Amino acid sequence: MSEERPTADASEAADDVRATDADAWATACAEDLAAEKVRRRAQYGPPPGSAAEELRKLVDAVADKLSGIQSPLLGAVAGPAASQVVRQVVQQAKNAVEPVIERNPDVFDHLAAAGGELLAAYRSAVQTQETRWTSGGHDKGDDPGPGERIDLD
Repeated sequence: MSEERPTADASEAADDVRATDADAWATACAEDLAAEKVRRRAQYGPPPGSAAEELRKLVDAVADKLSGIQSPLLGAVAGPAASQVVRQVVQQAKNAVEPVIERNPDVFDHLAAAGGELLAAYRSAVQTQETRWTSGGHDKGDDPGPGERIDLD
């Protein structure tokens, strides 16, 4: 009885099967991820854009709101002139903000992330303090102060 060793062709075929399986797995994962994104978009709406895009939207919304304000204090005569001045100021502000956003889009993402982290740290500190207050006691590491407890009974 002779031992048969796998030939190079058999080894390559096995590698091809493993590569095909890996590709099939990657394809299935990608399809599942795409389907989940579509489902979430349908359920929750489109995801928020980058911080820079959100800032642009905010500037546009504020500009639209300011441009649409009619000032009753200025009356009918000064109204059109005042509206024109407001539009010019809003346009200048947009023109000043846009290059900053274009040059530094990552900065706004970092600022948004830092703000989120600061908020989480603050929330944690407040929750810890509230727990101490509501428990009515001190943590083991807390110093009760220079006085001593006197039993008055």
